[in-house]
Amino acid sequence: MHDAMTHRAVYYFIGIGGIGMSALARYFHLRGAFVAGYDRTSTPLTTEMQLSGMAIHFDDSVAEIPALILHTPVEDVLIVYTPAVPADHRELNWLRERGYTCVKRSVLLGEVTRHTRCIGVAGTHGKTTTSALTAHLLASGGVGCNAFLGGVATNYQSNLLLDASSDLTVVEADEFDRSFLTLSPTYAVITSMDADHLDIYGDAHHVEESFHLFGRRLLAGGTLLMRSGLPTDPTLAADRPDLHLLSYGFGGSADYRAENIRIEDGRYRFTFCAPDLREEDLELGLPGRHNVENAVAAGALALLAGLPPDRLRSGFASFRGVARRFQVMVSNNKHIYIDDYAHHPSELRACIRSARELYPGKILTGIFQPHLYTRTRDFADGFAESLNELDHIILLPVYPARELPIPGVDSQMLLDKIPNPSKKLMEKERILKELRTIGPGVILTMGAGDIDTLAEPLRDLLK
Repeated sequence: MHDAMTHRAVYYFIGIGGIGMSALARYFHLRGAFVAGYDRTSTPLTTEMQLSGMAIHFDDSVAEIPALILHTPVEDVLIVYTPAVPADHRELNWLRERGYTCVKRSVLLGEVTRHTRCIGVAGTHGKTTTSALTAHLLASGGVGCNAFLGGVATNYQSNLLLDASSDLTVVEADEFDRSFLTLSPTYAVITSMDADHLDIYGDAHHVEESFHLFGRRLLAGGTLLMRSGLPTDPTLAADRPDLHLLSYGFGGSADYRAENIRIEDGRYRFTFCAPDLREEDLELGLPGRHNVENAVAAGALALLAGLPPDRLRSGFASFRGVARRFQVMVSNNKHIYIDDYAHHPSELRACIRSARELYPGKILTGIFQPHLYTRTRDFADGFAESLNELDHIILLPVYPARELPIPGVDSQMLLDKIPNPSKKLMEKERILKELRTIGPGVILTMGAGDIDTLAEPLRDLLK
């Protein structure tokens, strides 16, 4: 029996348009609960939810809270909020003062998954693609699963997969605000532990510590899979002898690994090696060398959860990726246009190098929108080093999201650190005019802010 938190009549989501929040909202809506919510701005995702029958508004005003919520007994209502909501949010504070139960998204996700075999995908990079591919392998391979994803999986055009016959749930284990410490997975993977969210963690040591705490959240008898080369928890094996500790990566002695990686006809091919299994010449329906490594992690998780090995080949080949994860928007004789969510120096480097590898000899132009003033400040040198690998660089102003400006921290500061002289800083509104005269080559848009609003106009222009 689930906790009563998952059996309320009414759910009100503050920040409902977030990718993780929207998956939970859709889940409870499909289960027949009354679901409503607030977000700062309207997006295609919130419009889609409104059309499905959810009441959503965009002004932080108590007067906008649906009357049904106020006329329902307090114990039958759950208020769910994202940690990105500011402390002075009027609606959230008003509801708290009146005794409504208010929980973070991560707490509710922990309750929803508690009585399932949970597959938790953690890492500062790679978790959205890895979790989406794991879910696809299970769904297309006949095992089935439920999945709460941090991006829209192209195969399903959704961030939510439901299968009432399956006891498996695939979730992104998000390190932001230590959210993943509410999960209790049966299987888990850690793809990366790069320093990030230093506004919360303070330093790289505390980021690493948090991932190690996540590893200790596994249920007895569970399996923790870690990318080769990551720092391991030195006392985990002794403290938790009940856990199975495995590794994955490129070649070497990893338990699960990719070998003989190559590109043929623009597609990655590789050999998948696992204990007692070797599958030759698999094709990945997804660009980017870093995604081969993500595929190894997803394949390992799916096999551990019960996927028949003979289903790996078709699952890898048929996966179409996730929106804004190295998403090829245009491919013609003149231009290749790729849109990517990269917002950390490591992610930028992976995106740029994958484009170089896939399209050797082509001119690379990158348009990057820095996300958060704190992240821009903390990783300015790393951003400059990664962006310098482009042939031409266009920077947009910093997207502030939840933050106020920091004196001296802006895109000009970042631009000044990039040695490449072919660099510009411009407003988003000028981009289309700038690119009307661009020569043949590869164009990348990268960032986690609102740079995605350029994707369709750019696609139309370059087609």
